[in-house]
Amino acid sequence: MANPHPPVCRLCRREGVKLFLKGDKCLGERCTFTKRNATPPGMHGLSRRRRISDYGIQLRAKQRGRRIFGVLETQFHNYFDAAATRKGVTGTVLLQMLEQRLDNVVYRAGFASSRREARQLVSHRHFKVDGRTVNIPAFQVKSGQVITVRERSRDLEPIRRSLESRGGQGLPGWMTLYPDERRVDVTRLPERPEMETSIDEQLIVEYYSR
Repeated sequence: MANPHPPVCRLCRREGVKLFLKGDKCLGERCTFTKRNATPPGMHGLSRRRRISDYGIQLRAKQRGRRIFGVLETQFHNYFDAAATRKGVTGTVLLQMLEQRLDNVVYRAGFASSRREARQLVSHRHFKVDGRTVNIPAFQVKSGQVITVRERSRDLEPIRRSLESRGGQGLPGWMTLYPDERRVDVTRLPERPEMETSIDEQLIVEYYSR
């Protein structure tokens, strides 16, 4: 059975970039990626360097994308299949679908310090979409919908701490945050410059199109 909770600091080191999977820890001196000088995991470290094939480059791009958003392989492949059937550029549509996940919207709005924490908060029924409680992290948030923190969860420590530390920093242009009301409005679909810049969606498309 696939393990959805691997040691996440190893994932950053494996991909060679910070994936910001542990929230505030990734920004401080305790970040394992920084302390280990970004060396790959394993006892051999840099001695394992070798030439990477085109397939390997595509695989790493795909792995990086699904690890950033915290989805398993089958689910990520299903997103790609759905994106391929929609109008528009497949890679961009794929990223839009991932960005529109409820756990990602909660994270982007600043209600959680990481996508993993956002996924847990959503699963524990702390958020409503258009007034209806939703506990499915993969729920697709549409343009015009409103996400609010449930009344009894407004002063929850992780939510309060994240809002205080992030203060709306990094909020993308496709949503509007009302921190005092614990509410975020999704005003439109995200555009490519507003989505994850560390993901090369074209390589992902090439990987699945082999």
